[in-house]
Amino acid sequence: MNDSAFSNLPALEPGSVWLVGAGPGDPGLLTLLAAKGLAEADVVVHDALVNEDCLKLARPGASLEFAGKRGGKPSAKQRDISLRLVELARAGKRVLRLKGGDPFVFGRGGEEALMLVAHDIPFRIVPGITAGIGGLAYAGIPVTHRDINHAVTFLTGHDSSGLVPDAINWEAIGKGSPVIVMYMAMKHIAQISANLIAAGRSPDEPVAFVCNAATPQQQVLETTLGEAEGAVAASGLEPPAIVVVGEVVRLRPSLDWLGALSGRKLQPETRRVAARKVPA
Repeated sequence: MNDSAFSNLPALEPGSVWLVGAGPGDPGLLTLLAAKGLAEADVVVHDALVNEDCLKLARPGASLEFAGKRGGKPSAKQRDISLRLVELARAGKRVLRLKGGDPFVFGRGGEEALMLVAHDIPFRIVPGITAGIGGLAYAGIPVTHRDINHAVTFLTGHDSSGLVPDAINWEAIGKGSPVIVMYMAMKHIAQISANLIAAGRSPDEPVAFVCNAATPQQQVLETTLGEAEGAVAASGLEPPAIVVVGEVVRLRPSLDWLGALSGRKLQPETRRVAARKVPA
């Protein structure tokens, strides 16, 4: 890339940390600032969900440290990861903390930034394209469409205990949000579906699971809220996955641009998809 593209961008300084979003998978979705940080960093501390092709953009000689956290598998403790960033910065390293998606969207970037503040470490936040938007776009599913929804809710399917969060007001979300995008929800889809149906969502409402979004391994499962649990079990698909509930899923046969590149014939949208009426 021409160096002029980076000429007016800030430098990653020794003794500082950049918390950088790598996007949902495709390295082409990295921002210019993320690419510049990778080219300058002495150490890249990266998550499990960061595409290896993104890591190839690190400068020659940079140290790559794995700090991935995957549900149900042995993982580094969050406090240890945060303290490692402090340790590296205090050693005068230029530190890039690379996270899948966006560091401030279910990425624990806030926790790490607060630790840096507590230890007086300078830092910068470099936002990335979150999987709940970019991953769905690669599946041909828009999170908003003016004929369908004027609101969207992003939520996590499990809390720090690994269980479905008690703090989520499922009734309010079920009744008030036409489109629901869920991170880390595949494992608990049976309970989540039951919660939403109990809140008044139709069992026939479309649902899509986008696994390994925006990578060559991407797979998409389309089903309904009432059949989601069985469909996931029968499919054999596994996380990481983004789950979306709502009428926007019905637009996929018309908007699956990635499938079209592989020969899928897209279907012109001749009917208007009705805006979903939330339960009374």
